[in-house]
Amino acid sequence: MPWRETSDPYCVWLSEIMLQQTRVAAVIERYHEFLRRFPTVEKLAAAREASVLAAWSGLGYYRRARMLHAAAKQVVREGNFPRTSVELRDLPGIGRYTAAAVASIAFDEPVAVVDGNVERVLQRLTGKRLAGEDCWTAATELLEAARPGDFNQAMMELGAMVCTPRTPGCLTCPVIERCATRGELRREGKTVPQKKKEIHFALYSRKRAVLLVQRARDVSLMPAMWELPEAEHSGVAIPVRDDMPLFTLRHAITVTDYTVKVWRGDASAHVSGKWIATDRLRDLALTGLARKILRKATIL
Repeated sequence: MPWRETSDPYCVWLSEIMLQQTRVAAVIERYHEFLRRFPTVEKLAAAREASVLAAWSGLGYYRRARMLHAAAKQVVREGNFPRTSVELRDLPGIGRYTAAAVASIAFDEPVAVVDGNVERVLQRLTGKRLAGEDCWTAATELLEAARPGDFNQAMMELGAMVCTPRTPGCLTCPVIERCATRGELRREGKTVPQKKKEIHFALYSRKRAVLLVQRARDVSLMPAMWELPEAEHSGVAIPVRDDMPLFTLRHAITVTDYTVKVWRGDASAHVSGKWIATDRLRDLALTGLARKILRKATIL
């Protein structure tokens, strides 16, 4: 993972924000592309929000990108990158975990981190259902203060690669002798079931252009992002050309699994939206689903 090869606070911070609620495999490509477009915190601060959102497209949870952009402006305005976990928490979008990760990896501050992976390791090591402040206390007691960044990254990697949620690799675990459970900690309560929903979109395309609509700026989910027009909006069907969808794909957002059907739009119908040149699509702030559809249609 490229962010493990640097102690640059900007790169460490960027990787930690990208990795929030996003798989490592999905982050690596976007991480390289983002740094190519915004190699320094100064470049990021000077960029337009639309450009930042376009570079973030595909990672989801776009509020992270907006907070990242706002924090970059604050760093540049104040003239230096905060060096402690306490100071880092004054930046927009940075909580306790991210502040501790950046401070320990970039500046060697002896402060522990607790994310989902670390929490699982701690629970199995102790054999206790730790939560909240108890997790932070346990992590702090284990911390190697002389190399806090390396220790924190090792704990995160242990949870991600060996001490996994299901079928942990106990036989290859370097701390198995200290582990109280040597396997999965018995779960309590019920898991939240995934919801299932079917949605329909219309794909209107013509020579080197595609019709898109922009989400309102005041909505809570993905404001101002661009997407395809829904094939049915507010109970009103949008004209489509064929009786069968062009294709169907799957898409998941938090606890909902979507079956997405994409229909070829009727070019003779009047549909509100904006025709966007296909050579502009890569720099447009598209929703992750819109990007997935356009790739499936070989437009993007």
